[in-house]
Amino acid sequence: MYHVRFKKSHYEAGYHWGQALKKHGIEITKQPTFVINEERKEFAKGSIPVYKKYYPEILEEIKGIADGQECSYENLCTFLLSMHCFEFSNHCTCFACKDHQNLIFGRNSDFLVELENLYMNCVYTLDNVYSFNGNTTAFVQIEDGINEYGLAAGLTFIYPKVRKYGCNAGILIRYILEKCKTTRQAISFLKEIPIASQQTITLLDGNGDMAVVECNPYVVEVIYPNENDYVAAANSFHSTKMSSYNENRIDDWNSTKRYSVVNHVLKQYQGAYSLELAKGILSGKYGFMCQYDRKEGADTVWSVIYDVKNKQIFRVEGNPSRKKFKEDTRFNIR
Repeated sequence: MYHVRFKKSHYEAGYHWGQALKKHGIEITKQPTFVINEERKEFAKGSIPVYKKYYPEILEEIKGIADGQECSYENLCTFLLSMHCFEFSNHCTCFACKDHQNLIFGRNSDFLVELENLYMNCVYTLDNVYSFNGNTTAFVQIEDGINEYGLAAGLTFIYPKVRKYGCNAGILIRYILEKCKTTRQAISFLKEIPIASQQTITLLDGNGDMAVVECNPYVVEVIYPNENDYVAAANSFHSTKMSSYNENRIDDWNSTKRYSVVNHVLKQYQGAYSLELAKGILSGKYGFMCQYDRKEGADTVWSVIYDVKNKQIFRVEGNPSRKKFKEDTRFNIR
């Protein structure tokens, strides 16, 4: 995993990062996942007005990267703004739980092993937004993280059965971490902004408020814990309103099995949660979670726990069944 710090304005952060990569001989537009075609160009072009209205800073950051790389801004926008809306290759599991002593958020990111050396852990401390620590398989976008106010957020990707001009999954997480303090604020934002892709977004804040938001361009359904003290998500929708948007004919990397394991364990240990329990769930101690066959090109490429109560971050850079969690002390949570 690359470890990168971003400072100053969005444009300056993008420019310095793009320039640094270029100095090391890394050209973004020549990476194997960089896909440009006419359909994606049209989609990105149609989405740009949404970004200009709701999140212009991201366009500034992309422009900075393009200038630093000395490459096409249009092509970078095409790649980044259409992500999550066409392809289906990353899979993940999220959960949040609480009791009298714990506020815990956990997430496994399951993806392609051929790209795992390119994945990033980022500490963003930019002008006029909240700072955060987050992880990503791409750049600019964020897939899970926690901000300075203790709001943790993470996505699970859903097959793109529908799409529409708007902000995609990784940008939604980035916005939430930069501009929201609470779960309630994040939910209000998701109900307001045009959404481009299909995903779930799991949220937990310092007050203990949690939710899973199942959302796509047409529906935003919020799942609260009700009588439970936990929520969970994998790579399919589970609410009645969203179930018709699932695509059941694809390989979802045992999404149903992962989802069932998390729910079973959290229900069994309700009221007795702990950091060690979270580690055990994510590392596959209680059932299938990360037991992939790397020979087939897939694996859990990172695992992270945000201990919101104790303001700590623990991460495994790789599969947690084979590697140990280590605390990341580079970021201060209020």
